Amino acid sequence: MKFLKQILTYLIWTTIAILLGIGYMRIVLGPNKASTEGLWYLLHIFFDLGLFHVGLVIGVVIAFLFILLDIFYLKKKLKSNSKSSVIRFGFLLVITAFVSIVHYVLEKVVDVI
Repeated sequence: MKFLKQILTYLIWTTIAILLGIGYMRIVLGPNKASTEGLWYLLHIFFDLGLFHVGLVIGVVIAFLFILLDIFYLKKKLKSNSKSSVIRFGFLLVITAFVSIVHYVLEKVVDVI
């Protein structure tokens, strides 16, 4: 039973991380200003799919880093802390900021992406 609870908890944190990744990509790409008529509608759909696809990948990277941090460090340190969820969410935001900075550097400075 403890194992299933752990998996459900990480599933919730992964969902939050994916939503943060999609939100980050929404901030980077900005709103979609394409009209919804004719051929432009198809481009509107591609924009949204690209936003979801890249945001999903970034969210999975955030979730992976968070789960590794939680398993190897946070679990031991926050065992008897009553505000462990708030602290974990703070670490999730810090990891999101770190991944955002790395993404920016790779895309704009180094021009790899």
